[in-house]
Amino acid sequence: MKNKAKLITIIGLCGLVTIITAATNVDKPDDPYTNLQVLPKDISQADLKKIMIDDFEDSLGVSCSFCHAQKKDSDELDYASDAKAEKQIARQMLKMTLNLNRDYFKIENPAMGIKGNLAVSCNTCHRGDTFPEEGAGATN
Repeated sequence: MKNKAKLITIIGLCGLVTIITAATNVDKPDDPYTNLQVLPKDISQADLKKIMIDDFEDSLGVSCSFCHAQKKDSDELDYASDAKAEKQIARQMLKMTLNLNRDYFKIENPAMGIKGNLAVSCNTCHRGDTFPEEGAGATN
């Protein structure tokens, strides 16, 4: 009888351990953002949307397809693709903007998005134009 009780207890504990292990290893959704190289990997959807719309679309007068390539056999954009040179240029410009704010305006942690704190932004030079004139943003 004691052996039967021990066996039931062991089986019960094994079952409990299995259930707890399964519950803690629930598949988490894949990171929705892949190939982020300049923006933080843990960026919120709201911040990413604000940066893409306010800082890129509005400041440069472009749509998403200016930097993002289209998926093959689809009308959708492949946001992770690096097929378009404009995407790499955008990364370089983003780094330049953050560096300008840190190095010349002494902003310790320059950030774009909802909690943006930039003295110099994309709009400083572009002002709605994809290709700003030489010397754009300079004041006389």
